[in-house]
Amino acid sequence: MALQEECEKQGNFLFKYRGILPLILLGTSLAVFIHAQYYDTARENIISFNSLLLSGLAVSFAGFIIRIITVGYSASHTSGRNTDRQVADELNTTGIYSIVRHPLYLGNFLMWLGPAIVIQKIWFIIAFILAFWVYYERIMFAEEQFLRRKFGEFYLKWADKTPAFIISLKNYTPAITRFSWKKVLRKEKNGFVAVFIVFYVFNSIREYILHQVPDTSSWLLYVLIFSIIFYIIIKSTLKFTSFFASDW
Repeated sequence: MALQEECEKQGNFLFKYRGILPLILLGTSLAVFIHAQYYDTARENIISFNSLLLSGLAVSFAGFIIRIITVGYSASHTSGRNTDRQVADELNTTGIYSIVRHPLYLGNFLMWLGPAIVIQKIWFIIAFILAFWVYYERIMFAEEQFLRRKFGEFYLKWADKTPAFIISLKNYTPAITRFSWKKVLRKEKNGFVAVFIVFYVFNSIREYILHQVPDTSSWLLYVLIFSIIFYIIIKSTLKFTSFFASDW
């Protein structure tokens, strides 16, 4: 099998299981973090943990905001969470898609880079970036092959002037679709609560290691409780009403 076909095959396979990488990275991050908290006490005064926590949270939320913008302005049956196969009824080329071809994957990268920052280990951040690159490069290749076959010259012209992963504002074009909060709430509610769960777990582990008591009073706990209540409300609304059946 030629390398091009092999890369596409691997990309389609990884696309189906693209939710697994974050779980692997999270498990590895927690293991490295726990080891660092037990044995790297000399590093505690280099950068305060609260500063690292806030920096990591800011990076993760930057990624989450990119996902919100992408999903909110995307056309129907595009930029979805489907896992069985690639789906694109039309090609998004305006708004955030006019400055980067894969904004959802960029958002994912930043969301998971945040926890890696909290660990305060340069080698782990580099390892994370390399793992993300190898994993998602195949997925992006397969996705672009699909779009190239479906949209032909129209896709090639857009791809020629739009960077794949690094944002460039040079050819920005305002979105032609109206922003839909319903679509955002329907598709991104999991990511909202997941961000706070991850950072609360990191903070709780540190508090327990240092003081042998669980974290029951930090501001993260209260924000986490709010995010869980918010998630339950949205989830219940989705299940028992038709409020999110259409977009606005």
